[in-house]
Amino acid sequence: LFVLPVRGSEGLYMVNGPPSFTESSAFQRDSGKNCKAVAFSKDGSLFAWCTGEKVNIVNVTSAELLRSFDLPKAVCLEFSPKNSILATWQAYTTAKDGTAGVPNLMLHDVKTGKCLKSFIQKKMQNWCPCWADDESICARNVNNEMHFFENNNFTTIANKLHLQKVNDFVLSPGAQPTKVAVYVPGSKGAPSFVRLYQYPNFSGPQSALANKSFFKADKVTMLWNKKATAVLVIASTEVDKTGASYYGEQTLHYIATNGESAVVQLPKNGPIYDVVWSPNSVEFCAVYGFMPAKATVFNLKCDPVFDFGTGPRNAAYYSPHGHILVLAGFGNLRGQMEVWDVKNYKLISKPVASDSTYFAWCPDGEHIVTATCAPRLRVSNGYKIWHYTGSLLHSYEVPSNEEMWQVCWQPFLEGVFPAKAVKYQAVPSELPSAEPKPAQAYRPPALRNKPVTSSKLHEDEPPQNMRPQSGSSDKPLSKTALKNQRKHEAKKAAKQEAKADANQESTQSSASQNAPRSTVPVVTSGDPEVDKKIKNLRKKLKAIEQLKEQAAAGKQLEKNQLEKIQKETALLQELEDLELGL
Repeated sequence: LFVLPVRGSEGLYMVNGPPSFTESSAFQRDSGKNCKAVAFSKDGSLFAWCTGEKVNIVNVTSAELLRSFDLPKAVCLEFSPKNSILATWQAYTTAKDGTAGVPNLMLHDVKTGKCLKSFIQKKMQNWCPCWADDESICARNVNNEMHFFENNNFTTIANKLHLQKVNDFVLSPGAQPTKVAVYVPGSKGAPSFVRLYQYPNFSGPQSALANKSFFKADKVTMLWNKKATAVLVIASTEVDKTGASYYGEQTLHYIATNGESAVVQLPKNGPIYDVVWSPNSVEFCAVYGFMPAKATVFNLKCDPVFDFGTGPRNAAYYSPHGHILVLAGFGNLRGQMEVWDVKNYKLISKPVASDSTYFAWCPDGEHIVTATCAPRLRVSNGYKIWHYTGSLLHSYEVPSNEEMWQVCWQPFLEGVFPAKAVKYQAVPSELPSAEPKPAQAYRPPALRNKPVTSSKLHEDEPPQNMRPQSGSSDKPLSKTALKNQRKHEAKKAAKQEAKADANQESTQSSASQNAPRSTVPVVTSGDPEVDKKIKNLRKKLKAIEQLKEQAAAGKQLEKNQLEKIQKETALLQELEDLELGL
């Protein structure tokens, strides 16, 4: 049995997970309204929260209070991967006379309760030191330089990585050896770059495992795959110079620890909303392009494996075992979700969780929680628990004068829950399905009694295995195949052009000299500039013909239209000269 903590203006309490969904009696509800943060240990056995006066740690199963620290101002908490240390952060303050403030980032030994080390950490962003999964290394970014500690000994810095202005870093997950991805922003015409190192080989020009530089980057997001063989980098600029998007411009890069790197070619222009690695580490899914957004799964060669077509979506979530993928449209979209079986690329269900600000897979790979939390949305706060087959199993909405700030699943180590076969049949539920009433489009009074015509702004592109078969295989083409196809098409087009040219020449010679001007065959001079002029002149003469017809029909012409008609002889003369010059 597992639990979900719920934090809000009603206090902090635990809810038992499926199938009961009742409040946990083991954990005493904390009714205070000052709970700023909660944290689970990586294996889900310990739970910490701050009450606004103290930071408490409890054993989740027995609910026994293990430690309590007097930290009334703590607003961030995090456990180290093996539960040895609890890191806490509070806002940094300087004294009134301008002297330096006290250290505000503290590392506490969970077993003894002792403060092992405290640092000054001014920014809340990336406040927490990063540990390797076995806690053999702990790293911090200090004034654009990386400091490494070993085996939780914080008295001496075991290693440093000197790079001009390191802005961000990410340690690789999994077993030793630990690898580090570092980002250095560009300056004065020099590009930004991301480099991969293997700890502790930092010295010498050949020490980096891989390097990728790019110009368009004000900030980057670096994502390691689970096997620590590659990193995806989403590089984004604050401003899109072309003016195509409010949200700046994004590019997606792939960097492998064997030194290979590539730009992932996305077939649709527009923002990159989300990129996620599959837990199998050999595929990743990207959601990108102006709405309706496209979603595509790529392999490690950055070739498309499956294209989901377009739809109202801006996020992707793989299940913990990687056998199911949810594509969803949250935030300013209506909360539509598509649940896909990844092995067979079949759609399982399409639930709708409107107004959701949060989504998370349960570690069992079967259940999902969606929530509407403040301060993102201050009304209709609450959470819903679903089965991936689309059934809504539990729903809770807070009273109208209250707010909910956070809900999350208790984590578990990999392997605790075995992967199960994918179901397509919706599991039974006591609750009615949460299908929202389809909103009726506004129709002006004049159209209300007439038949409804479909007036979609755009047709959604279906997933590749649901498109009408046009004789070609539905497998997306690889880069070389695409190149060959383009070459083939270009050759075909050139052949047809040559044929057309030959036909024109024969028609030209047989055309009678006194044919009326309107039926003059299309003649090409071989000089594109002259052809362009001839085309424009014909266009103008055609427009004059139309104006004459309008005048003959009794239409009153404007002054500029009459002037156009007067130019006819001059235009005819110019056209004749150009054609005689051929």
